[in-house]
Amino acid sequence: MKPHCTSSNLSSMELITIEFILPTSNKHTKAPEMMLLEIAGNCTVEQMKAQIWMRAIEVSQTTDFYHAFTPDQFVLQYQKKGQWYEIYDKHQLLQTLDCILYWKVLQKKVGKIYVVQKQKPSEEVQEFQRQLNDLIGYDVTDVSNVHDDELEFTRRRLVTPRMIEVACRDPKLYAMHPWTTSKPLPEYLFKKITNNNIFIIIHRGTTSQKIKVSIDDTPDMILHSFFTKMAKKKSLMDIPEDHSELDFVLRICGRDEYITGDTPIKDFHWIRQCLKNGEEIHLVLDNPPDPSEDEVQKEEWPLVDDCTGVTGYHEQLTIDGKDHERVFTISLWDCNRKFRVKIIGIDIPVLPRNTDLTVFVEANIQHGQQLLSQRRTSSKPFTEEVLWNIWLEFDIKIKDLPKGALLNLQIYCGKAQGLSTKTNLQSHESPNSDSKCKTQLLYYVNLLLIDHRFLLRSGEYVLHMWKIPGKGEEQGSINADKLTSATNPDKENSMAISIVLDKYCHPIALPKHRITSDSQGDRTRAEMPNQLRKQLEEIIATDPLNPLSPEDKELLWHFRYESIKHPKAYPKLLSSVKWGQQEIVAKTYQLLAKKEVWDQSFPTDCCVVSLACKRALHMLLTRLLCIFQAVKFEPYHDSALARFLLKRGLRNKRIGHFLFWFLRSEIAQSMHYQQRFAVILEAYLRGCGKAMLHDFMKQVQVIELLHKFLFLLSLSYLKAVSDLHVSLRFISDLEKCKVMASKKKPLWLEFKCADPTALSNETIGIIFKHGDDLRQDMLILQILRIMESIWEAESLDLCLLPYAVERFVYSCAGYCVATFVLGIGDRHNDNIMITETVNEDVYLMEPLPWSCTTPLSLNCREMQLGRP
Repeated sequence: MKPHCTSSNLSSMELITIEFILPTSNKHTKAPEMMLLEIAGNCTVEQMKAQIWMRAIEVSQTTDFYHAFTPDQFVLQYQKKGQWYEIYDKHQLLQTLDCILYWKVLQKKVGKIYVVQKQKPSEEVQEFQRQLNDLIGYDVTDVSNVHDDELEFTRRRLVTPRMIEVACRDPKLYAMHPWTTSKPLPEYLFKKITNNNIFIIIHRGTTSQKIKVSIDDTPDMILHSFFTKMAKKKSLMDIPEDHSELDFVLRICGRDEYITGDTPIKDFHWIRQCLKNGEEIHLVLDNPPDPSEDEVQKEEWPLVDDCTGVTGYHEQLTIDGKDHERVFTISLWDCNRKFRVKIIGIDIPVLPRNTDLTVFVEANIQHGQQLLSQRRTSSKPFTEEVLWNIWLEFDIKIKDLPKGALLNLQIYCGKAQGLSTKTNLQSHESPNSDSKCKTQLLYYVNLLLIDHRFLLRSGEYVLHMWKIPGKGEEQGSINADKLTSATNPDKENSMAISIVLDKYCHPIALPKHRITSDSQGDRTRAEMPNQLRKQLEEIIATDPLNPLSPEDKELLWHFRYESIKHPKAYPKLLSSVKWGQQEIVAKTYQLLAKKEVWDQSFPTDCCVVSLACKRALHMLLTRLLCIFQAVKFEPYHDSALARFLLKRGLRNKRIGHFLFWFLRSEIAQSMHYQQRFAVILEAYLRGCGKAMLHDFMKQVQVIELLHKFLFLLSLSYLKAVSDLHVSLRFISDLEKCKVMASKKKPLWLEFKCADPTALSNETIGIIFKHGDDLRQDMLILQILRIMESIWEAESLDLCLLPYAVERFVYSCAGYCVATFVLGIGDRHNDNIMITETVNEDVYLMEPLPWSCTTPLSLNCREMQLGRP
């Protein structure tokens, strides 16, 4: 299923012979009509379809069919290793298609492409999509608020990695998702173990048996020992005589968590939790879950290969030495003129209250947070419509625009100060004009200059801008939001800016970088003076948050071959790259290709992030929130980081659970990245399996019920505690439930475990609050987990840790987390969890690692409690 993506030696002028299987049949033989065509290698897919159609009209026996339909109503497909692939990208060059490369490897002189009519989705497919949209909280099929097809493009692109991950995952491990760690057992826990042995109590029905096992035994070894011991007592444990240890699995009592696999029992999180808390280890002998419950809905889409969107190398695209009449796409690196943009004007539905203002547009070209070039218009009176109709030319050439470069447009306003005619007509080439006037940023919007297909943007755009939050307004993640390439969906009430980009006779494509040999190598080490070496080492040793001076950056880049030998230098080195110079970017990729061990990543450039994700060995739940937030800084929806999160979620249900709620919460509260997170969440839900989908639907139902109750409470429709009991009948222990006195009216809810194997009658307490952003609190919990790992590494007693951080939590995280941590000190409240909504969604927060519980879902009485 994995596509073959080797480089092509095809010349852009080479003709490629292809046999096309048409959708019409021969009138005499009833066999599909076939047509042999020679297509230029640098022809686009769209142009190829047009040639097919024109030729079919000439030679087909059913000419009327081709007059009645257009090429856009058909798709091109081919077969590869038993799988159907769609040639999806209409702008892609023929010579870069995966099928062409595949046929070349097989030494096929003629390949087959099928012309297939698009089919309307069946009712079953549409119903499944509606269910997914409800779970996502966003309609991913709605393209009314997109200025290109990146959303749909990404949905199709993520089919391949999803199917590969689903096909490769172990059904048994995925169904039972064991929670293990690779960290050595801390020394303080060893002191609690006698002779390397521990006792485990295994339950079956109403009977239990205590056995002694080694901490190095695996679950399979424990099962074997248990069945050996119980060989003549199977009836006492209600075990059929014809059953062996192969027919059973060990599950934690009262939890949907399994002790299985080839990992020593000491490396299971639950076992370590019991050892930390001095508690007995209770496991139940259970039947293994049915892997068929994790079956995935059949894909209705053909695969699209990972070469989609790739335009080829510069040698294939360059116009130098070629017949211009046969050129269909031009290499970006052939464009030596400076980039420019025409600012037409701005239009706002409602003017600010203070009309005595001037306004100007600042246009920036930036790569991540690195400013590459800047220009601005003159100031004009702020009215409902302001027109400039001028070109802004930047001091960066088109060929130097990196992938991910943003055209950042910002609207500034200032007080009118009796501007003279000279001031009003001031040239846009004076970026410091009106510098004496105090200005304020009001609106912003970004446009990716090179789109998701590697093509340079061109033509006219009307972009609806985002408003900068004012004082007292929710700031959200403003630094990330200011990098979004999405436009404001509220078109009726938002500022709109009209711009024009240069148009070209052919598409301008950014070529792939070809990694070449480097003659410089490691010679710089011998040539580096000791004084400079010492200075370089001092720069590398500085705090990562300290900004680098231009001189520091120059030194790091000049001695880059020395710098890559120090892992800590990577972020500093990559922040020193001049991303606005194509030659420097090429040398950076060349440098990265030389490094065999990749230790850290830099979140701006796509190639750098891709390399970092490939080198990542595993992902911890404690790092998931930060990695997830880093997706916002990616320029495109489809990125190596997004695929990394998708694959890890599809590989492990526990990670998938948190990924679902992280994504859903962001979709509800962050309009800037709604589409991006929605398309990633859809890709996950299509591969997580029926069991997880069923759990998510029940969780969402409960959250919606709780949110509805809080809404009614805020309108004073519900006033008494009895109203709470009536509205929340599904809660297991209503007598202990209450509305708390806080401003947000949070709910204190008590649940009972629905699992009959649960040994404790204690309820599971949850605080449910709507309207607060829990990311800060979750970050504090992550810090606490990191502190725990440090304490463990130092073999310190973790019983003191909650009290050591209590003061820190009060000052940083507020009431909820402070209450939570204080509860940990009280062994009667170890099972308290915090659940809090953001808009219509919820963060399900796991207890701290040293408490006796792990993440539990919100569940009704009939739900299986404990899905991670």
